[in-house]
This record gives sequence, structure tokens and C-alpha cells, in this order.
Amino acid sequence: MLKKRARFREVFFGFDIDRVAKMGEADIERLLGDAGIIRHRGKIASTINNAQRVKDVQREFGSFASYIWRFEPHASARPDRLTGEVLKTMAETEASRALSKDLRKRGFSFVGPTTCYAFMQAMGLVNDHLETCFCRAGVEAERQALIRPV
Repeated sequence: MLKKRARFREVFFGFDIDRVAKMGEADIERLLGDAGIIRHRGKIASTINNAQRVKDVQREFGSFASYIWRFEPHASARPDRLTGEVLKTMAETEASRALSKDLRKRGFSFVGPTTCYAFMQAMGLVNDHLETCFCRAGVEAERQALIRPV
């Protein structure tokens, strides 16, 4: 998947939500022939649908970020100490299940709890760097800055 990231960025207009949301059936057909991406009709259609749903969320909450940060897990829901063993048990969490359920209710697709948890990690809602990781503190500082801008 990572090897195909550049091509995905290209065919989905740099992930510009407005442009992706306007894509249609002709674009899906064209992309199904592009060997540089994963050619799964459902996932391509889902990308377009989800861009449209993001626009709905933006209208309702002002931004997608405002909506997403509502699902940040409370500190009490996080492990006291994050080790490799603990991390192995966290492919999904109560917060990622809640996010997944709400996204599906809003019409999003391909947004299961495991995918949502990976998204939460990537977006900084959770910091899953191990306690022993050299960059954990820096990541946490960045994460806190997102929550409480200076």
C-alpha cells in the first residue's frame, strides 16, 4: 500500500476533498484500469462517497477536525503504561468503535474500528509510541499542541 501512495495522491488530486467529492462513475471506471493503485471498485467508490460525507461533516461541525476530536479517548481509557504487549491488544478500542459507528451512521464506508484506530493514531488522537521510544515525548508534545494550541 505504501508503495502506491504517490499514485493514489496523484489520481485523487492530492486528496483535495472538493475535487474527490465531484468524481463520478467515469472516474471509477478509469481508476479501475490504473495498475498504480488498488483496483477495488468498492474502495474507489467509497473514497468518493467518503469525500462527500466529509463535506457534510464540515458543514455540520465547521471542520472535519472539530468532529474527529470529539472521539479523543479520555486519559482514563488509555493504558497507564504503553508496552509492546499492551499495544498488541489495541487494534481497536472503545473510542475507535464509537467513531466507526458514528461514521457509518453518517454514510461513510470502509471505516471499521481497526481502520478508525489506525486513523486516530495517524492524526494524533492517540500516541501509541512505546514508553521506551525515543520520539514518544516529542509526539506527545505535538499532540498536546493540537489539542491546546499555544
